[in-house]
Amino acid sequence: MRKTAVLIIDMINDFDFSEGNMLLQHTREIVPNIKNLKDYAKENHYPIIYINDHYHTWESDYKKIVEACRTNENDDIIEQGMPTDEDYFIMKPQMSGFFRTPLRSLLEELGIEHLILAGIAGNICILFTANDAHMRGYTLHIPSNCVASNTDQHNNEALLLMQKVFDADITAI
Repeated sequence: MRKTAVLIIDMINDFDFSEGNMLLQHTREIVPNIKNLKDYAKENHYPIIYINDHYHTWESDYKKIVEACRTNENDDIIEQGMPTDEDYFIMKPQMSGFFRTPLRSLLEELGIEHLILAGIAGNICILFTANDAHMRGYTLHIPSNCVASNTDQHNNEALLLMQKVFDADITAI
């Protein structure tokens, strides 16, 4: 079996943008599935790597990003979407988890060949990270029930694109 890691992308989020309320609702729907994915990863000793925007903090400490993002509306998602002490955390400056981050070095150090991607937004940061992973030779599983976008249409289009172009398995978990 290929050495696998789980990437959880942008679950610490302020949802303060156009259509942010729509993404917030769709994110609530996938939180239980991401919890199940994290449990599965821990049972199988897969490393879990959180990758997140910095929200103008430029902090590598996720707790500072949480402080910048937490609101009454998103508190439940943030609480459930934070890394544990055993997880890795990488701050990203742009849409891809690979762009100007140490992700590739970490994956090489861990001997990873296969990535499971989960989080938000499917049609932006998940898509860009999947593209860069595919171009670097990783195989991909992007469970359709662990990814959310602002609209169902954008999410479905992104998942189908990743399946067709990157040969990603989009089977729900």
